Amino acid sequence: MPLSEHEQRQLEQIEQALYREDPKFGRVVRSSDPRVHYKRKLVQASVGVLAGAGAVAAGVVTHRLYLDAIGAAVVVLSLVWAIVSWRRHVARVRPARTKVTQARVDGPARSRQGWRGRLMERMEERWRRRQEGDRRM
Repeated sequence: MPLSEHEQRQLEQIEQALYREDPKFGRVVRSSDPRVHYKRKLVQASVGVLAGAGAVAAGVVTHRLYLDAIGAAVVVLSLVWAIVSWRRHVARVRPARTKVTQARVDGPARSRQGWRGRLMERMEERWRRRQEGDRRM
């Protein structure tokens, strides 16, 4: 269950007070915080993209094909790493809804997951009507 804005502010104030009182404890807590890891990976990926773009530019200026290839590979790998890190971070922060919670939120009429389930329900209903002889759709 997500916290309200007021509760989040209170939690942040409590955390800041704990960090001020015991800096060693603050470092230990921050080192296990997934947001810190995500930000660090994002900065590293940004540096990788910049370094790769610099290598591509240097390869273009010096007419070295291998430098272009290395730079392009570094850019692509850095972007992939950033996207994978972002997806993992989002999965930790917002866990996916299960079928049970989906059914509770959507109600009994939409117990299947997503738009594909609703599409299949509509297609099944049309097929049943067709078999019964009702041509209206």
